[in-house]
Amino acid sequence: MNSIMRYIFKLIIVVFLFASCAKPIANFNIRSDKKQVLHNIHFQNQSIKANEYLWDFGDGTTSKEFDPLHEYKLSGNYKVTLKAINGNKVGVKSIDVNIDPPTDCMVEIETDFGNMVVLLYNATPRHRDNFIKLAEQGYYNELIFHRVINGFMIQGGDPNSKNASSSASLGSGGPGYQIPAELVDTLIHVKGALAAARTGDQVNPMKESSGSQFYIVHGRPVTETVLEQTEAQKNMHYSPEQKKQYETLGGTPFLDKEYTVFGKVIKGLDVIDKIAGVQTGASNRPFQDVKMKIRVIK
Repeated sequence: MNSIMRYIFKLIIVVFLFASCAKPIANFNIRSDKKQVLHNIHFQNQSIKANEYLWDFGDGTTSKEFDPLHEYKLSGNYKVTLKAINGNKVGVKSIDVNIDPPTDCMVEIETDFGNMVVLLYNATPRHRDNFIKLAEQGYYNELIFHRVINGFMIQGGDPNSKNASSSASLGSGGPGYQIPAELVDTLIHVKGALAAARTGDQVNPMKESSGSQFYIVHGRPVTETVLEQTEAQKNMHYSPEQKKQYETLGGTPFLDKEYTVFGKVIKGLDVIDKIAGVQTGASNRPFQDVKMKIRVIK
């Protein structure tokens, strides 16, 4: 019996040594049907004989997870490489992945507090196209959110705010033109709404928008009573879904039908909270500059 046990023990050792010396085989596939910008792509690991994994997604980012999810910021063709590792032995597998551009117009607003992804509405084509044009020119890069009011909105886009001194008067700059209003009843000022700033009705009865300045709504939860009053005052009607958004997300309904809403934040609502919570001084300007970079997602 002892000889049989010794034989089994030796056999186990041999199998273990063989397994530990075997070269791992790297293998994976892609489980996601939709391979598009800003969508999570699921990479399913099918490697064997490995205990460590290193993914290179081809866009400058890596992961050591077993089955990672990855989101691409730009469309294009990427070579995804998986290294399956066992000690000093490595198996490698690569697959080319084509990432499609978004079906809608979107931009990313980068700040020190995080990034916001904004969907631009096709129902406001003049504002959409102008915003894309300026973003592609790099117009907004290094400008600041020069007016921040907690519970109301965060505003930026004044070209004079770039490298502006702390005493500079901001809020009147622009590219030298205005954009005709595109007031759409279904586009409302809920939290995350992107809207165009403008001068007051006294000098701007047509409610034309600034050529570059915009604000993003922060807002506060709104009661049904306030919404009913707003409907009566503005001769408009909110759908049940719009009312629910105002009551849960919050917003600034008194601005509806007054300023052009031309987009909404679809990722990064918490970034609005962080920026809205900074300390501000004269003219509601943050004591510490909140800079932005805006790029078009393609």
